[in-house]
Amino acid sequence: MKQILSLVFFLLLFSFYSFSQTGNQVLATADGFKFTPADFPADIEKAFNSYPEQLAETRRNLLDEQISETLIAAEAGERNLSTEKLLEIEVAQKVADPNEEQIKNIYQANRDSIGDKTLEEVRHQIVAFLRREPQQKAYTELLTRLKAKFKVIVGKDVNAPGLKNTDVLATVGAKKITVADFDARNRIKLSDFEGNFYDQVRDQLEEVVFNSLVVKEARTQDLTASEFIAREITDKLTDFSDQERRQLEKALTSRLFNKYHVKVLYREPEPFVQQISTDDDPSRGNPNAPVTVVMFSDFQCPACSAVHPVLKKVMAEFGDKIRFVVRDFPLENVHENAFRAALAANAANVQGKFFDYAEILYENQDDLGDASLKKFAAQLGLNIEQFELDLGNEKFADEIRKDIADGKRYGVTGTPTIFINGVKVRRLSEESFRKSIERALSR
Repeated sequence: MKQILSLVFFLLLFSFYSFSQTGNQVLATADGFKFTPADFPADIEKAFNSYPEQLAETRRNLLDEQISETLIAAEAGERNLSTEKLLEIEVAQKVADPNEEQIKNIYQANRDSIGDKTLEEVRHQIVAFLRREPQQKAYTELLTRLKAKFKVIVGKDVNAPGLKNTDVLATVGAKKITVADFDARNRIKLSDFEGNFYDQVRDQLEEVVFNSLVVKEARTQDLTASEFIAREITDKLTDFSDQERRQLEKALTSRLFNKYHVKVLYREPEPFVQQISTDDDPSRGNPNAPVTVVMFSDFQCPACSAVHPVLKKVMAEFGDKIRFVVRDFPLENVHENAFRAALAANAANVQGKFFDYAEILYENQDDLGDASLKKFAAQLGLNIEQFELDLGNEKFADEIRKDIADGKRYGVTGTPTIFINGVKVRRLSEESFRKSIERALSR
């Protein structure tokens, strides 16, 4: 999941200046090699060297978003509404649902990607897709009106050096947005930006180093690079799976990096650690484990279904050193059954079967209607009368909404989002999970 896009204040300023790029900066060394940005492909080198400009643009965009949020909050306050209700009135309700012909046209145009799903199975997602652009237009029109109503005054440049916490970046009506306000709202997004940038550069750097060492090693054996790769990887494949190829490539990389004493000098930014509440959410494993893994999940999310067994496999390697907690983050705008599925899982939790029930939900994501939710409960031998009572219990709906609110506060925007001892895992892979757990154990 790639994108270019602590609580200690100075870290954000540090991130802005610590990545000042130079064309001859040594990013890694190996016997007989020094690797600099000039070794990257031209487009990657350009992106690397323009990091400060990318970060500055990101900060400006985040301030614009904050100004927009402040405008919405000011209008909602005047009308004695929540911001959600205001947006429902001024945006959602002003956009008509698409007609049947429009829905069918999108369905037919995307049959290759939709696969064998029926129109009814994907209707909710298609309607959400068709409403997205007109809703964005309605939102932009609302902001235009509010900017005319509430005076917006731009203050200090958000990228100016030496900013103080009390410096005012913008004034919206009577509300001042200070540097401290900006940092409090955006520190998670800026940390993600920095971390994702590092990941992309590190990937490219390792590829450059690997390719150079392959050429060098091949020459020592009177082989071409392609002959060497064939001998070390292609000819060793037995089931020709992607996983097998990745394992062979990883093993070869490790051997070459060790033989030629590779040192990566490009530093990873310090992880941003949050205090992720586990509340009274479903958990398994040692309650006193040194590592807590928290997964914000949506039971109708295909990525959650794919990631869950991978994460479970890695956690099993660490035994009682892991406590696993699941929190709800149903994406109702794209998954129409996700909230009810979360309610059902909470109902199963009352009878001690949360994780068993969750497994069934992940395996049956195309069939999560109420009848199926009750059928799954019966399969597990749950008390159906109690299950149905709990399925309609508003207490569980409130707990799910609290999970969603907490998730947004932690910077969760999609699922699955996984935190290991408060550090967000940027890459949802077996290797990344293992590395993150090992790092947490070493601290």
